[in-house]
Amino acid sequence: MGTDGAKEQLEALYSKYNRREHVHPDPLEMVYHYDGSADREVAGMVAAGLAYGRVNQILASVRSALDRLGGSPAACVDSASAADLAARFEGFRHRFTGGDELAAMLAAVGRLRRRYGSLEVCFAAGADGDGETVRGGLGFFVAELVRAAGRPLLHLVPAPERGSACKRLNLFLRWMVRRDAVDPGGWTSVSPARLIVPLDTHMHRVGLGLGWTGRRSADLRAALEITAGFRAICPTDPVRYDFALTRLGMRGGDRLARFVHRLATALPG
Repeated sequence: MGTDGAKEQLEALYSKYNRREHVHPDPLEMVYHYDGSADREVAGMVAAGLAYGRVNQILASVRSALDRLGGSPAACVDSASAADLAARFEGFRHRFTGGDELAAMLAAVGRLRRRYGSLEVCFAAGADGDGETVRGGLGFFVAELVRAAGRPLLHLVPAPERGSACKRLNLFLRWMVRRDAVDPGGWTSVSPARLIVPLDTHMHRVGLGLGWTGRRSADLRAALEITAGFRAICPTDPVRYDFALTRLGMRGGDRLARFVHRLATALPG
């Protein structure tokens, strides 16, 4: 038995939920405010980095942070000194993330952009061209950010070598690499085929329900196992269904569980 039946169900879900009208409330909506890839990648780092906690607070914090960067986040980090950014973010707080840590990350983003020309070029420089996923690129990118920051950035950019699923960084990559009604895209040097599922509680339940992972911890290994399951269905774009599935999970009740059960019956084995 092939995966055609499962793909048909997932495509129907994608058609229903993968629409701009379903994005709110989501920090991604803040990234839509910028037309250029340079501003989107800087705004995306802010929005993804702060995407933890209650959604209303996330939106308020992302909005506050981007307001402090002015009309062009890229132009700001490219020209601002570390001291200037620290002053801009004095008094900022989002749960575990203080203004000093966010300013340090943005100073590092600016340094990497000046060195490489863009975050995309930086990420691509460390990506393993022969690898099945962007795992190698993630490790390089995090190491470069931390080195440029001169301090740990654990709450904002956790390291994959420590086993973290790097959910928010993988979410950032989804936004930057994919381009459809929801994901704005802009990066062209990274293939969507190599993306890793941004592993949240909804996608972890999907992976467990479909038998793609048995790991009770939503760690990097679980993310890679679940990504492999989706890759068997959609080899060129394994995170294609991420937004639709998480939106179904956010609707509450047992909608996601019932969908996963139907999907499991359509899969081989």
